[in-house]
Parts: sequence; structure tokens; C-alpha cells
Amino acid sequence: MEFRIERRGEAEVWTIDGEDRRNAISMAMLRELGDHLARAAADRALRVVVLTGAGDKAFCAGADLKERARMSPDDVQTFHDGLRRALRAIEEAPQPFVAALNGAALGGGLELALACDLRIASDAAQLGLPEVSLGIIPGGGGTQRLARLIGVARAKDLVLTARRCGAAEALAMGLVSRLSPPQRLLADALDLAARLSRNAPVSLRQAKRAIDGGFHLPLEEALDLEHRLYQDCMRTKDRVEALRAFAEKRAPVFTGE
Repeated sequence: MEFRIERRGEAEVWTIDGEDRRNAISMAMLRELGDHLARAAADRALRVVVLTGAGDKAFCAGADLKERARMSPDDVQTFHDGLRRALRAIEEAPQPFVAALNGAALGGGLELALACDLRIASDAAQLGLPEVSLGIIPGGGGTQRLARLIGVARAKDLVLTARRCGAAEALAMGLVSRLSPPQRLLADALDLAARLSRNAPVSLRQAKRAIDGGFHLPLEEALDLEHRLYQDCMRTKDRVEALRAFAEKRAPVFTGE
């Protein structure tokens, strides 16, 4: 098994279970990730997924280079197709994904984190896209997602130099949104997951879709998208429950309906 899956109330923790290979991405890992994503998409009781790596050295160090050395060109193409599909599935998942970066997030590992909705990093984490130093470029969306997240100039600084940045710099440039001491990382990520889980599931999904789907549209089109997604929320039982709970001075009980 490539992942350890733990249910924590309305959240799940998906731990890449490959500490001996720095939690690198293998073909088997991509296949299993795809299976978990399909299961999560159909699980209405699952509100949030926390994605992290085993151990304290690496969240994910990118592609498994030992496996890559044995691949044919067709195998490499299959690998990249699978990686791109998996990362898009994370972005399109109904649940928010929180990447808990417990160590190095490099190459495809950083691309995996970039596909998540939120990123919280250990103080000791190192992040980078070293591909140009290996004769390639980021091939799992790194050039595109990074530039959209932190801006073109900062993205070029990281991609074209192939350098790593520390957690404090990553926070300052907006690459991660929170830092945590290594011993507190998972607990803080689960606290964040619990905060997300308290919100209405349909609203979380629609808000995620509004931000991601509208970001690159002209403003009027983006506002129209937001309005359509807002109207979807208006028709839910959870909206009525929120109003009732407010009037009754209690916490709402959301069902995702």
C-alpha cells in the first residue's frame, strides 16, 4: 500500500507511506491515489482531506528516480498523464484538500502540494522545483500553478534558478499559508480541517469552484459564475438550517443537502 488512510471524524489523513524513498511518486502511488480520489468524491460524509508524508524528512521528494531510470519513453508519458489526472482530480474534488508539508516538497512533490487548496508547512520544510537542473522542466503543472499562486516574477525566480526556499520564505511569498513547529504540524493541520468541516459542505464546494473557476475569467464572467454557484447554495437545506441555528443561538448541524 502506498498510503495510510486514517479517518478523523469528518476528515481523513492520507499519509504517503514511503519514508525510505522520501515519499517519492511512483506509478503504483499514482494508481492508488486515483482510487482514493474516486472514493472520496463519492463520500458525502467526508468533509476535508489532509495530505502529508511519512516521517519528518520529506512530504514528497518528487518522482521516484530509481523507477524512472527503468522507464521507457512511453512509460514516462504514461506517468505524466497519470500525474496530471491525479492533480486535476484533487483540484476538482468536492472536499478541500490541505497539504501538511512535513519536510521537503520538491519537483512533483511540490506540484502535488500546489494542487491542494491550502498548504501548511513545518518550520523545517524546504520547497522547490529543481527540474531545469535535471535537463527537464516541471511537468505536473508546476510552471502554471506556481505562477498563478505567487506571481510570475517569484515563480520564475524559483523555477529558473532551481533553488529551494525555506518555510519562512514560502510563507512570505504566499506559497504556503501557515507554518507550524514540526511536532505540531499534523495537529495544526487537523485543527484547520476541523474548522473547514464546521462549514456547510455544499458551500465549501461551491466556494472552491467559484475561486478556481473564476480566477482566469473576465470579471463579468467570473461574477456570473459566482452568482450561479450562490444560487445553488440558496436551494439547500443547509442554508435554512444555518438561519434556524442563528435564530436559536446554537451551532448549525449541516448535512450537505
